[in-house]
Amino acid sequence: MLPEIVEAFREVQLPLLAVLLLLGAASKTTGQAAGSGLAVLVPERLRRPATVGTGLLEVALAVGLLVLTGLPGDAVRLLTAVVFAASVVVLVLARRRDPEAGCGCFGGLSRAPIGWRTLTRAGLLSAAALATPGLEPAGWQVALAPTALHGWVLGAELLLLAALSPELREVAARTLHREPCELREVPMRRTVRRLRRSDVWRTNENVMIKAEPDDVWRHGCWRFLRYDGMRHGRRVDVVYAVRIGGRRRTGVRAVLVDRGSGAVVASFGAVTGLELVGPPRRLPRPRQAARRDAERHDAARAAETLRAAREHPARMMPDHSRDADTGQPV
Repeated sequence: MLPEIVEAFREVQLPLLAVLLLLGAASKTTGQAAGSGLAVLVPERLRRPATVGTGLLEVALAVGLLVLTGLPGDAVRLLTAVVFAASVVVLVLARRRDPEAGCGCFGGLSRAPIGWRTLTRAGLLSAAALATPGLEPAGWQVALAPTALHGWVLGAELLLLAALSPELREVAARTLHREPCELREVPMRRTVRRLRRSDVWRTNENVMIKAEPDDVWRHGCWRFLRYDGMRHGRRVDVVYAVRIGGRRRTGVRAVLVDRGSGAVVASFGAVTGLELVGPPRRLPRPRQAARRDAERHDAARAAETLRAAREHPARMMPDHSRDADTGQPV
């Protein structure tokens, strides 16, 4: 029984490692991944290329684990083990350089400081990859023909990886305790995409001189973008306000400010793609309004008000009709 378990364990690693590598590569496409892991060890200008290059290497290894067999397959499997072993060294160096930096293994989700769990996980994945050379099937063949033993081995390994993955706690924390919009990190790319899909952008597109903003800042739940523009022969600043978070069709606001005088020459309210629930409520017809007013008419109260006005006309006058010194009607 033990040899069968060992063989199932070796075979399960091929699709499992491929999926983990693909997830890691996909997460590295976000802007938040460029400030952790390997990126901490390189200069600022090389952080984004280093992150993208790591993601491309992970994609290549994942494809090789899934489709290659024989000598090329063994080479990819050994290279995968070397990459995971090298990641342990990189993570140790990154923790020494910046103790608060995340591992960047899964992009923005890996923001927790590098600890023993992350290092142990990388070491175990390296050992798992080292156990795969010599296998006959490719990763896709194992994934398409799993056995019950494969399922038990995979379940046990997933539980171990979950215990060693701080990313799962990060996901749970975000789900249960969502950050307020004032503190929420929203990629600039998402804000620009939301802005350019709005009616406000299309309305002012012919006013703007450049397609890129001259200035960007954030205040509370709003991100502001200032563009250079020209309106009726005068230079203007086109300032957009895009709400952070919210629905994809959240409204966008904008103002056009004359650069010379600083006056607001045009403003645009929140325009959304949401349809109205129904037409605006119509006012009743004159006869219908008069009939409703007659139904609410209180004859006794009206008579009492008229009598009081005749007996004490001064009391019924507004204050501004009295003399300021004597208090008498004027």
